[in-house]
Amino acid sequence: MNAESDERPAGAVPPAPEVATGDGASEEPVFGSRAPQFIKRSRTLHLSWQAGVFIVGLAVVVGGVIMLPLPGPGWLVIFGGMAIWATEFVWAQLVLRWTKRKVTEAAHRALDPKVRKRNIILTSIGVVICAVAVTVYVWKFGLVMPWKIKE
Repeated sequence: MNAESDERPAGAVPPAPEVATGDGASEEPVFGSRAPQFIKRSRTLHLSWQAGVFIVGLAVVVGGVIMLPLPGPGWLVIFGGMAIWATEFVWAQLVLRWTKRKVTEAAHRALDPKVRKRNIILTSIGVVICAVAVTVYVWKFGLVMPWKIKE
């Protein structure tokens, strides 16, 4: 039982809504362009700024896609390009927020003790199968490298 009343006094003023100050005080990010104010004032300057951000982000994303089959941190570079786009475009901010949420959920699932135990068991079984396959190969054909096989 609560002794206090939930009713407000007759002259009470409702609290003012919080204003985003940009210092990270609010949890919800502010969507939209993060260009400096002097760029936002001129429409042509702002459009050229957005075009430049899009081109730089596109170059980074294309570089990441190229790195997927090649050596390099492909996915990391792609997400970096998305972060560049997210400085100007709301759609990229939404995609990046969705991606962060999914990665966080996957990390929490991966740290679950049951999932970790299952993954360790499956990895151990895979290592044993590979060791048996290598042993059978060496027993059957000997330790001959493929490039030294006589034709």
